[in-house]
Amino acid sequence: MRPWHEMRRFPVAVQLLLVNQLGVNTGFYLLVPYLATHLGENLGMSAVVVGVVLGVRNLSQQGLFVIGGSASDRLGARGVIIAGCGLRTIGFALFALGDNLAVLVAASVLSGFAGALFNPAVRAYVAQEAGERKAEAFALFNVFATAGALIGPLLGSALLLVDFRTSALTAAGIFAALTVAQALVLPARKTEPSVGTVLGDWREVLGNRAFLAFALAMVGMFTLENQLYLLLPDGARRATAWDGATGLVFLVGTLTNLALQVRITRALREHGDRARWISTGLGLMALAFLPPLVTTSFDAPRGTADAALRLLPVLAGALLLHLGVMVAQPFVMELIPAFGRPELTGTHFGIFYMVSGVAAAVGNTAVGWAMDTGERNGAGWLPWGCCALFGLLSAAAVARLRRRGSLPATPGPTPVAAARGKGAT
Repeated sequence: MRPWHEMRRFPVAVQLLLVNQLGVNTGFYLLVPYLATHLGENLGMSAVVVGVVLGVRNLSQQGLFVIGGSASDRLGARGVIIAGCGLRTIGFALFALGDNLAVLVAASVLSGFAGALFNPAVRAYVAQEAGERKAEAFALFNVFATAGALIGPLLGSALLLVDFRTSALTAAGIFAALTVAQALVLPARKTEPSVGTVLGDWREVLGNRAFLAFALAMVGMFTLENQLYLLLPDGARRATAWDGATGLVFLVGTLTNLALQVRITRALREHGDRARWISTGLGLMALAFLPPLVTTSFDAPRGTADAALRLLPVLAGALLLHLGVMVAQPFVMELIPAFGRPELTGTHFGIFYMVSGVAAAVGNTAVGWAMDTGERNGAGWLPWGCCALFGLLSAAAVARLRRRGSLPATPGPTPVAAARGKGAT
């Protein structure tokens, strides 16, 4: 497959981290989508307790990204990545072995904190190792992440035929294997820590108004991308009255990503201005929520043909959403380190994900409210319209930052890439 061929053009460290992301997403999605069902049905916990366990995991990850980013800058990304994967091994194993609230909360805290450690550290390491090919490296990163997000639920569904503990222990085993592979293969790099204190680093990054404005402008990307797991699957189920339609939403996106991500990023990279492509990608993500507007009826489909016709606009929306992510996301990842000193790359990623993640949680709450309100009032278009508005506002915000010159310049195409863009096949 083309992604595997492209991967070999990068240093061994980047290759390992791409495979690592495939494993991380496989292990994560193998377990987490089924966790709420296990807590409620298998352990008999109330909805409130289930919400607490899941909320603690999200909070410990989203709220502590900045810790992982700073640790990456100060201690070196390699050690932080290994520690994060090791902690998630323990956290997922506790989900398998524990059936009381204290153990489950501990498992949630450990698995969330693990993500807060290795997510910014991995991105900082890739950004440093990829050099001028950051966008292409992050495009491949997206491909491997998407593949893992598809493999994980499929494997999890099969393992749940045995029991949840088998699924959780398998996920823990995947992270244990990743931890060992990183310790053995991932090269150590000399770290040049930032002078001053960690608090000083945070003040420097948070004092960068252009960076904070960009992070807030990207709220739309995170909010809309999360609709692949909320609004679009719900729309597919409503359109067809078939739970299996959800799988088609994921399949369309995964196949598109595997086939086109690297090609799209390379083609756009050769035409310069990253900020324009980020804004364009956000615009595509906004447009993705317009086709499903025609399927907002709450009536059941009249037969298989009617269900298939209703599903097509939802799949078109999923396709457009994935295309928008493929256009924007690699250039977003490339742009983040350019806002500050190389010594603070991890801190920039950590704060970016913390700010955007918390703000996107608010956006997802708004989408959930729109879904409930639309159903109560027969206004099925409402959540789709809200998502389209989120995307357009984010696209406009990035375009405005670009016009004002608030975004850092990113490198143009390399001479080889420029020559290839002029007609080489």
